[in-house]
Amino acid sequence: MELDPREQHLRHVEKDVWISKNMREKARERCSEHVENFTRCCKDSGILTVLKCWKENSALKDCLTAYYNDPAFYEEGKLEYLKEREEFRKIRVPTKQRLRKLPTNM
Repeated sequence: MELDPREQHLRHVEKDVWISKNMREKARERCSEHVENFTRCCKDSGILTVLKCWKENSALKDCLTAYYNDPAFYEEGKLEYLKEREEFRKIRVPTKQRLRKLPTNM
């Protein structure tokens, strides 16, 4: 059965797993300053991380949650996923393989 590349219907796993995964990755990129601050604090605090880094952790959670709860951000992730899926259905090569560099010693 051939799938239409332009099909817009999303399966459960696509909505709840693939798009969510993409959103988490994009949110972490957009909150990178908070991620770096929290990471630095954790490295400096050792076993007292929970006590010493609660401000950094809270700021990071607030930033990530703001993206997770933003309908426009979800729509952006959904459209990006649909575009990738359409490309895959056309050429049957996953995005990661298309983006991988060829060896220079060929």
